[in-house]
Amino acid sequence: MTVSITHFTDPGCPWAYSAGPALAVLRWRYGTQLEWRLVTIGLTERAEQYLERGYTPAMMARSQLSFRRYGMPFAPDPKARVGATARMCRAIHATRLAAPEREWAVFRALQFAQFTSPRVLDEDESVREVLAEVDGVDADALIGALDSAEVTSAYEADRAESRTAAGGPTELQGKTAQTDGPVRFTAPSLLFATDAGRRLEAGGFQPVEAYDVCLANLDPALDRAAPPDGPLPALEREPEGLTTAEVAAVLTAGNDAPDPVAAEEALLDLAAAGAVRRRAVGNDAVWTVAP
Repeated sequence: MTVSITHFTDPGCPWAYSAGPALAVLRWRYGTQLEWRLVTIGLTERAEQYLERGYTPAMMARSQLSFRRYGMPFAPDPKARVGATARMCRAIHATRLAAPEREWAVFRALQFAQFTSPRVLDEDESVREVLAEVDGVDADALIGALDSAEVTSAYEADRAESRTAAGGPTELQGKTAQTDGPVRFTAPSLLFATDAGRRLEAGGFQPVEAYDVCLANLDPALDRAAPPDGPLPALEREPEGLTTAEVAAVLTAGNDAPDPVAAEEALLDLAAAGAVRRRAVGNDAVWTVAP
């Protein structure tokens, strides 16, 4: 049996970005037993929506400092202005339609650009620059499709689905938002479901243990992989690479605390041996298997 996961997220949300280590653990432990479906929330259509809430480039840069404790790379360089997230979400949908196997890669690239570069990603040229760095996609074609009927329909369907959290477990936990009308899921929210119709919600930012408990209750027959002996097996499964915090999380047993220092030392040993590559990102790095 497989468990389907509906992953409500947005590339412009720092909470969604900071969930990277927990999601990497799920992918390692359960692999192909999980079927992921990414649903973009579309946090903002216009930059003015953030400005009306009092957001400024300086405030958003300062806020990144508080998210560093979760381990993902940040580069809190104030952007020229506050930007909306809709164009990034549309780029994900354009990718899903044109090259579905590259959807996750595009999502990750947009997240890294949002939180480790000064790009304002509601500008099509800035989005194009990010897409051009992703192998296997045609950046010009994707940008040209952002306002197509197909992309618009898919994007609006995701926005509507994201705004169906009223009265559910996520709202009970205080992990919903109501910024533009209906009660919506916050990023990241994971909805787990089985073919038999069983369903559990882990709304908003959660520790990996919450996800693991959901899966154990939904299907105790799942195979749950133990942590690998070192970083290399984890990286071999992740062609887009993993951050140091993501590697550390995958290497962690049970409810132990991740050890990012030990993970980085092991990664540096592999890099010195020519087995992995280190790409500096923000205040950390993304590690990939060496070609």
